[in-house]
Amino acid sequence: MFDKVKEECGVYGIYTKKSKESLAPIISVGLSALQHRGEESAGIAINKDGIISYRKELGLVSKVFPKHKLEEMPDGKMGIGHVRYSTTGEAKKENAQPMVVRHKKGNLAVVHNGNLTNASELRAEIEDEGHIFTTTTDTEVICHVIVQERMKTKSIEEAIENTMKRLKGSYSLIVMTSKKMIAVRDPQGFKPLCMGKTDEKIIFASESCALDITGANFERDVKPR
Repeated sequence: MFDKVKEECGVYGIYTKKSKESLAPIISVGLSALQHRGEESAGIAINKDGIISYRKELGLVSKVFPKHKLEEMPDGKMGIGHVRYSTTGEAKKENAQPMVVRHKKGNLAVVHNGNLTNASELRAEIEDEGHIFTTTTDTEVICHVIVQERMKTKSIEEAIENTMKRLKGSYSLIVMTSKKMIAVRDPQGFKPLCMGKTDEKIIFASESCALDITGANFERDVKPR
């Protein structure tokens, strides 16, 4: 017998030109289109006026985000979502994404698809500096590195560029701060990430099917760098 084929997580991000909008229902539809990439957990984070609210649980998108739960989430200008298949880390709620952290220079939420080949080394380096981890995922390692670099730089863009110099492996990321959303792929472009647009929105997703189902036209793949 053959094991069921497993994909490696799905990520989705949306930014609207409106001052705020009900984005959680749109993100849940996009995640449902990516459900085949991960059935272990699902999560959504919404940025409303710089404050990031989120919900994540074990289970399928339809279970984690029934209509009443979506209605409880705030409107916002941007949001990100994730469905997970655990390539690293145990199947528990703490390892679900988005990963949301608050640090000296602001709020940060990250969704991630992929694997780091130097995650253990980075984790050990960060722990030696006295930092504490609450999950067993590569995503939390990435968050720590972004925050470290943000403390030394003038912008989140520069911090992410420096972070990518320290990461080894294959990955795609959508990073949401209090004011910005940034989507990146590893320099080799191993993990998929594409961009779509509507008249009022910019959307990023692991696959174009998640653009189509939420009314966005495919623009291009996010360029590796």
